[in-house]
Amino acid sequence: MLPPVVDLSWWRAHRGSVVLADVRWYLDGRSGRAAYDAGHLPGAVFVDLDRWLAGSAGPGQGRHPLPDPAVFAEGMAGLGIGDEDTVLAYDDAGGVIAARLVWLLRVTGHDAALLDGGLRAYDGPLEVRAPARPRARFTPRPWPAERLADVDDALAPAHVVLDADRFRGDHEPVDPRAGHIPGARNLPCRTNVDADGRFLPAEELRRRFAAVGVGDGSDVISYCGSGVTACHNLLALEVAGFAPGRLYPGSWSQYSADPERPVATGD
Repeated sequence: MLPPVVDLSWWRAHRGSVVLADVRWYLDGRSGRAAYDAGHLPGAVFVDLDRWLAGSAGPGQGRHPLPDPAVFAEGMAGLGIGDEDTVLAYDDAGGVIAARLVWLLRVTGHDAALLDGGLRAYDGPLEVRAPARPRARFTPRPWPAERLADVDDALAPAHVVLDADRFRGDHEPVDPRAGHIPGARNLPCRTNVDADGRFLPAEELRRRFAAVGVGDGSDVISYCGSGVTACHNLLALEVAGFAPGRLYPGSWSQYSADPERPVATGD
């Protein structure tokens, strides 16, 4: 299987044998599809996060629960991504959105990676037409239980729980309450990359994880606002040489919807 992150030179060397996926999405309501239509990497298909990478939102599930495997498979097949295809995903935000697609594919046994630096790393002409890829065969596979966590897991002190964004609770733009799960450690996913949106060296990532209590053998659970950017920390964990962690899909949007659950704020 591919490493979680590959660079532009790798894509150029393997361009004819991978499917490039544009997974732009914006919390502020801007259209990822419109951004794609205005210009994308040559040959890239657009993957709609809300339609294919998440299920229906609700207080009991969160804003971006995992999609039904059959829905995910339908989306991939319709985009021309098949069971045996290698997928290289990117966005314009250091990979924090595209990581969701990469993680979903990797945990179900498919070859997928992030393009390091994403759109910003590319220095050639952009394309404005969508490629005509034929429909493919993509078999639905259940989300592996061993790679997922729930509310009880996130509250258990035996686990290292990492919060990928809005930890302090100074401001909460979309969810019912501000703050974080008690006992969680702050590891903002956007600091996994440098100013150019490229991943930090593995040794530096490893030091960052160690500073928040991650060691060899740790049971790591990653969450964020809605289970999307949390996937970036999970990929970074692998880049740093640690064992794969678990995703809490409902994340803060699910957790904070229950007023009976305890909330922590500040550092």
